[in-house]
Amino acid sequence: MEALVKFNGATIFQDERPVIGNLSLEVNKGEFVYLLGKTGSGKSSFLRTLYADLPLLNGEASVCGYNLRNIRQNEIPYLRRKLGIVFQDFQLLNDRTVYKNLRFVMKATGWKEEAKIKERIAEVLKETNLEGKENKLPHELSGGEQQRVSIARALVNKPELILADEPTGNLDPETSEEILKLLMKLSKEEGVAVLFATHDMIVYNKFKSRTLQFENGVVREG
Repeated sequence: MEALVKFNGATIFQDERPVIGNLSLEVNKGEFVYLLGKTGSGKSSFLRTLYADLPLLNGEASVCGYNLRNIRQNEIPYLRRKLGIVFQDFQLLNDRTVYKNLRFVMKATGWKEEAKIKERIAEVLKETNLEGKENKLPHELSGGEQQRVSIARALVNKPELILADEPTGNLDPETSEEILKLLMKLSKEEGVAVLFATHDMIVYNKFKSRTLQFENGVVREG
């Protein structure tokens, strides 16, 4: 199996304070992995380290072929093109349609040909069950539909790895289950690795998968 994420003896820092110590793990292509732990246990700091928002100051780590210990500033946008990031609060542009939200990200990450942009947007809207919603503004969508738009946005660059930080935190149980099923399907059918940070034990207990438990500065297999 191809390891997309590798950590070896790493320490994760938040505001110069170590939050996770001696971290060693691998995540392979196509794996779906839960990150479990209380608020403040280091899940978000771990994810931020993966997309080079927090520097790796100690130990060794690589993500999608990039060495996090010595990654250069001008390499970070290229790393992030290999990642899809989904947040709890959607982070959509409220004055733009679904289509224009997706197009904005694509233009910002180097897509130039409008025909190819249109074709890729149609593909991800189909993958996320949003066909026919492309001209809607975010406020015209349900919470679950807005989160599916954020997943579609995460998919436009055909990422190798999706980082989902509490993506069901603002959703009702039924919609949470729908979002989880969608991410698991993408993992299984598209070979995308998914790291799914949550403390929603109802969803977790329904759909078991590999688990990393964050507690007291340590990450262990659950």
